[in-house]
This record gives sequence, C-alpha cells and structure tokens, in this order.
Amino acid sequence: MVLHASKVAPIDLCLHAVSMPNVLVRDLPDDVHRHLTQRAQAAGLSLQQYLTTELTRLARHPTLDEIIERIEQHQGGTVGLTQAANDLEAQRSHQ
Repeated sequence: MVLHASKVAPIDLCLHAVSMPNVLVRDLPDDVHRHLTQRAQAAGLSLQQYLTTELTRLARHPTLDEIIERIEQHQGGTVGLTQAANDLEAQRSHQ
C-alpha cells in the first residue's frame, strides 16, 4: 500500500518507518554539557545533531587497540622487524 501525502494526517508524515537507536547519557557534568552546547551552537547545530556527528566520527575512526590488532593479524611480509629497523636506521643516517 502506498500512502500519498494528501491522504495522510500531518502527524503521520513525521513518523519514521525505521526507528534509529538512542543513547542516554546520565550524570553528565554541567560544565561538559555547557561546552558541548556551546560547540553545537557555534557549528549552527542542535545539541542532538552535534552529538550525532561527533559520535559518528568517533565510531568511524579505529582506536589504537583496533589498529594494533589489525597489524598483528596482517601476514605476508617478507622483512623482519630487525631488518626493517636496520633499514630505517641506515636511511636516517643518510639524510
């Protein structure tokens, strides 16, 4: 069934077909809330929009532990650590 805007009550147009997850942060210090609100205003965003943007950015960048894990799982290199360190040392001494 397809609904047309002319046949739907205005309140129905605001409802989303898919619900997105929510996050609730409790016991946020007042100064942190104030700083985040100021940053949101400076960016021309609501606090919710600003936090969504920042949390998305945070989630998309791997943590140091995740990077190290990826490196540890990487296989196929032919140069050992000692040789790589020696090559780096030699390169640095030529500069």
